[in-house]
Amino acid sequence: MKAVILAGGKGVRLKPYTTHFPKPLMPIGDKPILEIVIEKLKEADITEIIITTGHLSEMIHALMGDGKKNGVNIQYSLEDKPLGTAGPLNLLKSELVDDFFVINGDVLCDLDFSEMIKFHNENKNTATIGTAERTVFVDFGLVQLNNRNEYLDWEEKPTLKYLVSMGIYIFSPRALNSIPKEKFFNMPDLIQMLKKNNEKVMGYIHKGYWLDIGRREDYENACKNYEEINNK
Repeated sequence: MKAVILAGGKGVRLKPYTTHFPKPLMPIGDKPILEIVIEKLKEADITEIIITTGHLSEMIHALMGDGKKNGVNIQYSLEDKPLGTAGPLNLLKSELVDDFFVINGDVLCDLDFSEMIKFHNENKNTATIGTAERTVFVDFGLVQLNNRNEYLDWEEKPTLKYLVSMGIYIFSPRALNSIPKEKFFNMPDLIQMLKKNNEKVMGYIHKGYWLDIGRREDYENACKNYEEINNK
């Protein structure tokens, strides 16, 4: 199975770190995030990797090379204009003839990729979304009213639980048919389109560690806890 790593974004939320440096190359401990992602894929024997690039692509290519130093084979796909998180897959239709992973290039996790593949195959999904549970404590009383503003219920300072996308997906090649050509198109758009087209979409729930390094505080937290993350 091949993996497509999305590394073309500008990392706006991580400025000023990413002003002159691509987010996937931000160091965690002694390695860039992108290299940690690739090593995690290799653990699951996923060694055919395509990195989609855009912003500061030459730096990513120079550092990661052809992947031999990490025991994988890396190809590159360059966007000449922003295409979102799903749009770049249009450029890879000739390469993605079997089921494939799509992974954000700034994700740290201890996900068992082999188990997610097994789940995807057993359910014969067109798309499998990697999900993780998150909780939010609301420090207020939540008041529910009906459409006439009449009181229905009160919940004092609840803790809300919900599932979020991990930025990790498995797709069947037929999912590519739902992506418009040469258009900015994001993953939520693709998932919604697949659902509309009556394709089978399921979520794989990951119970372990996951961190999306999208914000400055997330990156700083990852750096502080690198040893624990590495052990996991």
